[in-house]
Amino acid sequence: MSPDQLDDTAALIEVTRRLYTRDEAALELLDRLERRIREPLRLAIAGIVKAGKSTLLNAILGEQIAPTDAGECTKIVTWYRYSETPSITLRPHGRPSQRLPLRRVRGKLVIDLGEMSADDVERIDIGWPAPALKSVILIDTPGIASTSHEVSARSMSFLTPSDSPSEADAIVYLLRHLHPSDLGFLEAFRDTAAGPSQTVNAVAVLSRADEIGSGRIDSLLSARKVALRYERDGELASLALGVVPVAGLLAEGAQTLREAEFTAFRELAALDRVERERLLVSADRFVRPADHLSLSERERKELLARFGLFGVRLAISLIRAGATDSTQLSTQLVQHSGLNELNDFVELHFHSRAASLKARGVLDALERLLRDKPRRDSSTVLEGIERIRASAHWLRELTLLSSARTAGLGLPEDDAQRAARIVGGDGLDPALRLGLPQEVSAHEIALQAMIELDQWRAKSQSPMLERKATETCRIVVRTLEGIVSGISPTRPPQSLADVVTAHAPGNSTTQVADE
Repeated sequence: MSPDQLDDTAALIEVTRRLYTRDEAALELLDRLERRIREPLRLAIAGIVKAGKSTLLNAILGEQIAPTDAGECTKIVTWYRYSETPSITLRPHGRPSQRLPLRRVRGKLVIDLGEMSADDVERIDIGWPAPALKSVILIDTPGIASTSHEVSARSMSFLTPSDSPSEADAIVYLLRHLHPSDLGFLEAFRDTAAGPSQTVNAVAVLSRADEIGSGRIDSLLSARKVALRYERDGELASLALGVVPVAGLLAEGAQTLREAEFTAFRELAALDRVERERLLVSADRFVRPADHLSLSERERKELLARFGLFGVRLAISLIRAGATDSTQLSTQLVQHSGLNELNDFVELHFHSRAASLKARGVLDALERLLRDKPRRDSSTVLEGIERIRASAHWLRELTLLSSARTAGLGLPEDDAQRAARIVGGDGLDPALRLGLPQEVSAHEIALQAMIELDQWRAKSQSPMLERKATETCRIVVRTLEGIVSGISPTRPPQSLADVVTAHAPGNSTTQVADE
């Protein structure tokens, strides 16, 4: 979705506002929708109890802000936004909001609800100067399938409300093993967030991935095999764009590594091989009394709590392999945790489509408002909603990517892979879509786009294709036309000859394109 379309969505809100000048509830909703248009992407983190949601959120932020214990705060939907000045705002049900004092214990943020319980609070807003929050609003949600019905209901009512679109634009869903409750939630979120389009805007995270390999150094390799198997699962593949293994505890520990912890790991790395291997046999053995170590049992227990046995083993191995300071060790631990892969996935599929994801939720909410509270002069807004949706080709691209992994595209394997790449499976940059190096010129991109466009137009007109394959070809053609149109803004060329002529020596169009 282009900035113009996002502006069109904002304009529709203003038109709708004139229809509800005397309806305070409707005007309040429209105020929220207008803020949503202007805010960063809303990315919710969800999963069953003890899946590691808050731990992963801390890893993404690079600070231990989100509470990870089983206290009242973990039972409340909590929003994390960028703010130059740290703040905590409590928003109780039916009562005025109140600011809470900032307090940290051993680096962790402590949130005191006072006399209130989780049942009394709608949500908590935390403003924090974390660079990661400049481009996204992170939303931590209570555990799904909790033994407490009320706790689960809070997440379900927020992420999959029955009477309105979801307030989350996309979701990172943590799972340890694939359970029916995981599938049930993701299906409900798809139906609520995507509506009739059935667009998939969720990524599954195989959390606590290091436990799959029992804490061995190669645990993440085992986890990636499991993640690939889940990706190919027919049910999950239709509900999530991918499955990424992440060792959340390691990621959090690596992002917040302290100098004293590096010193401790360096001492362990310097041990005699026999002593070191004996110490790392198990978690129980690691914390037993040891006369040959200056590290106390308490210090070793804290290392274990912060990094897990996998993280301890990996840190020692990396130091022995050449990590010479805490910065190097932190960077290498993060690389091994799977966090970078998750961040890249979110950037590729969600951040790059942030405007479209936000606008879709707003349009769905506007349509629902007009349906629930009809107005005589609403046809202009409804027509505007349909016009924006009709031009939102990105919806079809995401749907096609989801279909590519589930039902298939009705094309030979090579063509199916090309189609998935062109519609953004490897990235939205035109060069990536076309399988070209990113440093190529606009001239080369235009030529390759027209070559592909001619080929896919020919495919789409073949009488031998089944309906699914024909629809796939049409979506690919529309994407390629958009690429060519973006490079030559005057009009989309109708054939490869147009591009060759436009870029001929001495032609002014070549100069503009190359510049």
